[in-house]
Amino acid sequence: MRALVTGGTGFVGKRLISKLDNPVVLSRDPAKAEKALSAYKVKAYAWEPTSGHPPAEAFEGIDVVFHLAGDSVADGRWTKAKKERMRESRVQGTRHLVQVMEQISPRPRVLISASAVGIYGDRPSEILTETSPPASDYLAEICESWEREAQAAENFGVRVVNPRIGIVLGEKGGALGKMLLPFQLGVGSPLGSGKQMMPWIHIDDLVGLMLYAASHENVRGPVNATAPKPVSNTEFTHTLGKALGRPTFFPAVPGFVLNIALGEFARVLLASQNVVPTAIQAAGYQFQWPELLPALNNIVGKKP
Repeated sequence: MRALVTGGTGFVGKRLISKLDNPVVLSRDPAKAEKALSAYKVKAYAWEPTSGHPPAEAFEGIDVVFHLAGDSVADGRWTKAKKERMRESRVQGTRHLVQVMEQISPRPRVLISASAVGIYGDRPSEILTETSPPASDYLAEICESWEREAQAAENFGVRVVNPRIGIVLGEKGGALGKMLLPFQLGVGSPLGSGKQMMPWIHIDDLVGLMLYAASHENVRGPVNATAPKPVSNTEFTHTLGKALGRPTFFPAVPGFVLNIALGEFARVLLASQNVVPTAIQAAGYQFQWPELLPALNNIVGKKP
């Protein structure tokens, strides 16, 4: 399986590339990408997702495309310009990618195009599966449009999978990287009410799930890329403290404080999403890290 990856220098992209043989990468700065990924014999091609089509030659001999590129949701306040970058990098970028795939021959046989659990919005009273309808907020609308652009590849015979990615836990990056400092200082605490459900996934399972989807023809369409056992924010807080051996007795950070500090992004942190990975489990994928404490011990716990 020869793969092309967008977003290959990101937190998830690097881990995915480490599992691939001689992958191709699309990057705004191909020289920088090849240097950052030099351990993996990567060939990089230049592509600005919102400006035009990626080069057709990058797809020669490619069996599967992993499309992970998109402006970070968690970095910076959601100004009007930031929100536009978030949307266009995903929606327009995916459109450009799919348009090239339609024009080339032979085509990749499968497109694994990222999405996010943000499509479900704040749903505290529901268990959310792949058949649950989208919410109507800004982030949900982005995700729905993002998936629609990817699904267009089905019209010309490419199998499409949309992993709806939850909170990714792994070393040296992602959501956990932002959380660790206050916990290491002994001042970790829940956010808001602490009752909101957190759909998390170990990075090894996210990569494993995507590779499984690429190689199994029975996986198609939206796939919740989250661990089977979501937890409340309070439970997550106490479990992370336990894995780190640090106290978590500080009172919860009030929602209004998060709103002041983070603006509209605070809604993402306070949203409750009890997401379960029904589709990928039905397809036969076995999670390496289905429970939170062993997952966190693997990432941040004391090693023997």
